[in-house]
Amino acid sequence: MPGPDGPAVIRSTLRQQIADALRDEILAGRLVPGQEFTVKEIADQYGVSATPVREALVNLSALGLLDSVQHRGFRVHEHTLDDYRGMLQARGLIADAIFRDLATTSAHHAVPAAAFVSVRRRGEEAARAATAGDLTVLIGYDLRFWRELSALFGNAYLSDFLHRLRVQSWVCAVPHLRRETERGGDLRGRLWSRHTELVDALTRRDAAHAHAIVGEYNAHSLDLIASLAAGTAGGAAAGPSAGPSAGPSAGPSARPSAGTSAGPSA
Repeated sequence: MPGPDGPAVIRSTLRQQIADALRDEILAGRLVPGQEFTVKEIADQYGVSATPVREALVNLSALGLLDSVQHRGFRVHEHTLDDYRGMLQARGLIADAIFRDLATTSAHHAVPAAAFVSVRRRGEEAARAATAGDLTVLIGYDLRFWRELSALFGNAYLSDFLHRLRVQSWVCAVPHLRRETERGGDLRGRLWSRHTELVDALTRRDAAHAHAIVGEYNAHSLDLIASLAAGTAGGAAAGPSAGPSAGPSAGPSARPSAGTSAGPSA
C-alpha cells in the first residue's frame, strides 16, 4: 500500500493541477461554452495519463463547469442568465452571513482591524484592474480577495462554498465580457471596483453598509451581463462566442506543473 507520499498523493496533486488549469482556460475564454473534448485529447495536450484527467474532468462536472456527454467526452457548460441571477442571489445570502459575523461586537468572534490589511491589498489590486478594464487580472485578484475575506469567518466549509459560487459566476459572465472586448468594446469603468470600500465598511463593523455595497455589486453585475447577453451593449446577440472545437488544438495550451497556481494569473 502506498505511503503518505506515494503515487496516490502524486495522482491527487496532478488531478488538482489539471482541474485548476482547465478552470483557468474557461475563465480566460480559451475553452468556450459548448466546446467539446475527450479525456484523450486533454491527456495528450498535457502529456499525462488518462486517469488524473478523467478525475479532474469529473470534479469540474461536479462543480457545474462541464457536462458529461455520453460516448463523446465532456462539454463546457452553457449557463443562462437565470443561472447567473441564482448565483448572485446565493452569493449575497452567504456574504450577509459572513458580514454579520465579522461585524459582531462579541469578543470571541471579533476580527481585529489588522486582519483586513492583506485583504485590502487584494482589493486594491482588484479595483485597479477593474478600473483599467483588465478582466484577466481582475478575476484573479477578485477570487483571491473574496477567498481571504471569507476565510476570516473561520468556517472552511462556508468559505469553500462561496469560492465555488464565485468561480461559477465568473465562468457564467466571462463569455459575455470576452465577447464584448472581441467586438472592440471597452470594459474600463464598467466593472465593479468597490472592493476597498467594502473592506473599510467591515473594518468599521458596519454590516449594513457592507450589505448595501454587495447589493449594489450584484445589481450592477446582473445589469451588465443582461445587457451584454441581449446585445444592447455591443450590438451582437447572446450565445457562445464559438462552436465546438474540431479537435484538441483548440483546447488548453499549457502543461500543468508543480507550480501551477489556483486561479487566473494575476
